[in-house]
Amino acid sequence: MKKLITILIFSLLMISATEYHPTANFHPTIEGTWELVSFYNYEDGVTPSDTLLIADGYRQIKMYYNGKVMWTRYVPNDSVEWFGYGSYETTDSTLTEKLEYMSASMRKITNSDMLWDMELLLEKDRYSQIFTDEEGNRINSENYKRLD
Repeated sequence: MKKLITILIFSLLMISATEYHPTANFHPTIEGTWELVSFYNYEDGVTPSDTLLIADGYRQIKMYYNGKVMWTRYVPNDSVEWFGYGSYETTDSTLTEKLEYMSASMRKITNSDMLWDMELLLEKDRYSQIFTDEEGNRINSENYKRLD
């Protein structure tokens, strides 16, 4: 019995001395609802040269879940509709969206395969999708904050 109590006390001491770090293994996920907060333009292809904040009343929301993406944009005083739906894939540094369905205004400016490959900078509560040229130089980005 004495050995059992000694082992139990030793086990409790070891457990109490262990530090708990719940975020140590945290790997952020893009799944959730996001709101556009700003744009960056890149002059040298590496660092942002300027930041453009969202105008009053303008809203763009993106939702990612289970491999699907949906987004909508509201621009005050503009009757043009902007929305899209499709699939997405991510790696640690890339975001690829392939739209399957979109507004007529979006269809007019989309590329033929409706596929967007972007650089991804993802943190817990914000992310940036960065558009690059054919040589991999950064052109501009959309910067989002997490809503949920």
